[in-house]
Amino acid sequence: MSDGTSEQSMLPGVELAGGVYAAPGTLRVQFSRGGGPGGQNVNKVNTKAEIWVDLAGLVGLREAARARLAELAKSYLTDAGEIHISSTVHRTQERNREEVFDKVRELIVRALVEPKRRRKTRPSKASKRRRLEAKRRRGEIKAARGSPGSGGE
Repeated sequence: MSDGTSEQSMLPGVELAGGVYAAPGTLRVQFSRGGGPGGQNVNKVNTKAEIWVDLAGLVGLREAARARLAELAKSYLTDAGEIHISSTVHRTQERNREEVFDKVRELIVRALVEPKRRRKTRPSKASKRRRLEAKRRRGEIKAARGSPGSGGE
């Protein structure tokens, strides 16, 4: 760019998923000591990663997708309307950080997919007739078997 600004500075925040950004100040990442694998390392290194993303601060998300995201992430939602995800799965801070960002991305990508509307359909007359004919034939087969205890003598 000729005016001296970088392309990064023009973005509205941190990109979380295709075209969806967290506005500045609406995304928090924190590290602390956590359980999980790591042996004695767990007791002295901050490997647990936690992320808070404010739903209202997501840019590039339509209201319908925002509602779907709130529904998908309802077990992660705080009273303040933030998605809170933590990870202690990996031994390193960086891998746990990637893990929480991946979880947020997955939720957003799933929320972006608009569900297809179901079209009401009716069975045709021919399919109804075939179904009823098959039921009648099956009934005849069963009726021809006779009642239990009547055979043998």
